[in-house]
Amino acid sequence: MTEYGMIAVILMASILAGAIFVRLQLPAVIGQLLVGIFLGPALLNFVHLTKPLQFIAEIGVIFLMFIAGLEADLSLLKKFIKPAVSVAFIGVFFPLAIFFGITQLWGYNKEQALLFGLVYAATSVSITIGVLQEYDRLNTKEGATILGAAVVDDILAVLLLSFFVTMCGNQSENSSIGWTLLLQALYMIFLFVIIRFFAPRVMKFFYELPIFASGVIGAVIICLMLAELAKKCDMSDVIGAFFAGVAVAQSKEKIRKKIENSLSIIGYSFFIPIFFASIGLQMSFTSLRSFCSKGLFFLFMAVVTKLIGCGIAARANHFSLKSSYIIGAGMVSRGEMGLVVAQIGFAQAMINKEVYSELVVVIILCTLIAPLLLKHSFSQVKNKQC
Repeated sequence: MTEYGMIAVILMASILAGAIFVRLQLPAVIGQLLVGIFLGPALLNFVHLTKPLQFIAEIGVIFLMFIAGLEADLSLLKKFIKPAVSVAFIGVFFPLAIFFGITQLWGYNKEQALLFGLVYAATSVSITIGVLQEYDRLNTKEGATILGAAVVDDILAVLLLSFFVTMCGNQSENSSIGWTLLLQALYMIFLFVIIRFFAPRVMKFFYELPIFASGVIGAVIICLMLAELAKKCDMSDVIGAFFAGVAVAQSKEKIRKKIENSLSIIGYSFFIPIFFASIGLQMSFTSLRSFCSKGLFFLFMAVVTKLIGCGIAARANHFSLKSSYIIGAGMVSRGEMGLVVAQIGFAQAMINKEVYSELVVVIILCTLIAPLLLKHSFSQVKNKQC
């Protein structure tokens, strides 16, 4: 089957699975994630993650985070920046320390133990964003804290990854930690200028051009350019996409609404469902066969360290127990950064194929568990917007 057919099958299965899960009062995202497992190598082996599909999935997560930035309340993000930083720091260093200690007790050397810690330290909130948007909780104090923590978490993860690669001796794959810090600092200053002065004027210019959908095209240009610059600064492209959304959102309300509506239609009708399905497409029962009791223990600890660590950090910043539960649940999901760290360890022959497969399975299962935890946390607290 060509990519055209596979895309058609994914979209058809995604809309049906999403509708079923909504009827079951569960996040539609879970149904879309399971589509990839059901259609992919794990079960039917009907759809495979080809390079074109992978590229479409990457555009999907870019659009997802860009739309989140458009919808985000900037004043709310500023208000909750302090707890967000606390949540990010505890959410990175708590699992890092726990896994570093546990794996050393199991007989792994220090480099391998650090590898395990880094794999489970990084958070990927793209799935969380999907659930927050679905349940209209993005612009709550919990949603703002999760978003802010995601930004800080990504910076910490990149710095730790830089240190790890340097320690492993592969200098060519990454710049020095000092250079990385300088680039990221310059990027954040550049973002401030873009958000404060540049983006609204550029969007006004694009919006007034006598071309169909010129405003939407302009927004996509800003989104992709900031995502590309983020990658050049050794940051995640999704962070660049998120801040691009925040920047475009500073335009006039009429422009912002039109762009948000247009990109939501484009994203959620094509790119974003393929992104969710692509996560499940990476799972296979070949790797699950090697998922022994050790892997199950790692899965349990991966969930607990984020849930408890980030929850404690939120509680220390005067959030209620129920709000702390939401924030902890929102930080459970792992993603691309963990996979990158695992791949580096495998390429450096620090771990064998069996251990690498276990790490990949734990990351994917964390991604599946996170929406369920988040949905359960919502049931514990009333939906109050800030």
